[in-house]
Amino acid sequence: MLYRYSADRRGEHPYRHLARFRGFLHADGYAGFGALYQADGGKAAPVTEVFRWAHVRRKFHDVHLTGSPLAKEALDRIAQLFDIERAANGLPPEMRQRIRQSHAEPRIEELAAFFDGTLPRLSGKRELAGSIRYARSRWAALTRYLSDGRLEISNNAAERAIRPLALGRKNWIFAGSDSGGERAAAMYTLIETAKLNGLAPEAYLRDVLGRIADHPINRIADLLPWNIDYTRPRAAA
Repeated sequence: MLYRYSADRRGEHPYRHLARFRGFLHADGYAGFGALYQADGGKAAPVTEVFRWAHVRRKFHDVHLTGSPLAKEALDRIAQLFDIERAANGLPPEMRQRIRQSHAEPRIEELAAFFDGTLPRLSGKRELAGSIRYARSRWAALTRYLSDGRLEISNNAAERAIRPLALGRKNWIFAGSDSGGERAAAMYTLIETAKLNGLAPEAYLRDVLGRIADHPINRIADLLPWNIDYTRPRAAA
């Protein structure tokens, strides 16, 4: 788990952070990622966008709360895609791909037909029409997961990882300084990575702080959450 701090939301930050990255990026529609998806000088784009179905679902859920039966139908159709994913969770990528192409792809084609048939019957100013246009304009990135079993239907794991920050940010609107923000990101990284590796964060940090003064500087990596070994006896200082 890695958290990065930036002083603002300008697109230069993710572009700089991912400058050497090549592969797929699961993300929402933040405009700052746009440059990463663009081909340059006749070369293919270095990063391939994989859009989040959960983000699209949220758009229709908001309309559904107003009592729209068409939004409810869209939600039900999207729920079928997530049901298929739950059945495929934990399987090897090639099996996930086959399941998606056999079961999810026909439902996605039906959903596209539903959207395309519904949109002309709506006023362009209606929120539901905007939700459909939002989904259809990102269709290639939304359906990319069908052809690669390594990809996910959504990046809910990342959303859950930043949820505590989003919920608490009214209590800590300011980090005090850029260096304070960078330190906070480092601490979040250590704490959440400890959790992912089955460690109690407070106990892990207490142990590391107790060791680090006498630990060889060229072996700091030994103290990272995925490397630290509590089954081996500690050498005397």
